[in-house]
Amino acid sequence: MMDSGVVAALTNGIKDHFSLHQNGAGAEVSHKQPFVIGVAGGTASGKTTVCNMIIAQLHDQRVILVNQDSFYHSLSDEQIGKVNEYNFDHPDAFNTELLLSCMEKLKHGQAVSIPNYDFKSHKSTELSRQVNPSDVIILEGILVLQDPRVRNLMNMKIFVDTDSDVRLARRIQRDTVERGRNIQNVLDQIRGMHTIIRDLKTTKHDFVFYADRLIRLVVEHGLGHLPFSEKQIITPTGSVYSGVVFCRRLCGVSIIRSGESMENALRACCKGIKIGKILIHGEGNNGRQLIYEKLPADIASRHVLLLDPVLASGNSAVQAISLLLSKGVAESNIIFLNLIAAPEGIHAVCKKFPLLKIVTSEIDLSLNKDLRVIPGMGEFGDRYFGTDNSDEIQTPRFT
Repeated sequence: MMDSGVVAALTNGIKDHFSLHQNGAGAEVSHKQPFVIGVAGGTASGKTTVCNMIIAQLHDQRVILVNQDSFYHSLSDEQIGKVNEYNFDHPDAFNTELLLSCMEKLKHGQAVSIPNYDFKSHKSTELSRQVNPSDVIILEGILVLQDPRVRNLMNMKIFVDTDSDVRLARRIQRDTVERGRNIQNVLDQIRGMHTIIRDLKTTKHDFVFYADRLIRLVVEHGLGHLPFSEKQIITPTGSVYSGVVFCRRLCGVSIIRSGESMENALRACCKGIKIGKILIHGEGNNGRQLIYEKLPADIASRHVLLLDPVLASGNSAVQAISLLLSKGVAESNIIFLNLIAAPEGIHAVCKKFPLLKIVTSEIDLSLNKDLRVIPGMGEFGDRYFGTDNSDEIQTPRFT
């Protein structure tokens, strides 16, 4: 999140832009087009706060704020019936053509009509907001920097980077208080699947089915953290599409044996991906011994998705990550994917490897005295592969 000093420095640069056109003492400022600022960032990252701070600093100029949220497509009745499955954070959720048209008109000194989107009904209302041209235009939204045509209209681009846990807390508060949504609508899907796979009475078939669904979500989210480059392609209609290409130098590494349950989801998302394996044997509560490793020969030049469904104490994870580093893998190129994680394990891994990313679907309460995750989901490997012959399912001791 930006502090006031950073915002002041940015706005001073904007003021200098207008001052360049000043001719002599007391002369009027002249400029052909407004100064356009793009402010992007994740959901609930604090973009609106940054915009308000900029507006407060630019009290000598006329400033207007345009929200990308105003340009959401109205949902059909069928889409509203499945609204929990609708992705509001995808570029296709927005009417970018209308946004682009409005911004171009504003930049050329024309007044525009901005849609008014109702977050409760998920539709644009008949009432719209009339916006007149101004000295400074601030365009704010999660994906305002995604389309190169919109970016090309901007004189300044700002990305607000805020911790994901902070953003989640803010989003829950915003969606429940400001947008009239029930908190269950925010986390229902993942919470429901966790309820099934954590249930002692869940059958192996259901456990595997819902575990696979969660794993797929985690893998896809992990892939979203990979570096990408922009690319224009020609569609079958002969049109130009501006898209992105993700990093191709990628491989997976599963920690045997539970990590192998995540391999199919990774292969489904990344055709032909190489997958290595690491086997670490537990010795008591803290000791870990490397038994086996088979990794791609060129792993040092790749981004690595490390696979293990449960992060408990972090002991095995630390040993696996240390092995990858010894093979030349850059710490910042490792993304650790799991379904549940204990706070102790997250702390142990992140303290030792601060540049590594962890992607998990849920953080549990703690570890018990035997270093097992509480509440946990049982011995994951045994439940997934059907090798648990005990009458009572034990909580996991994976790390």
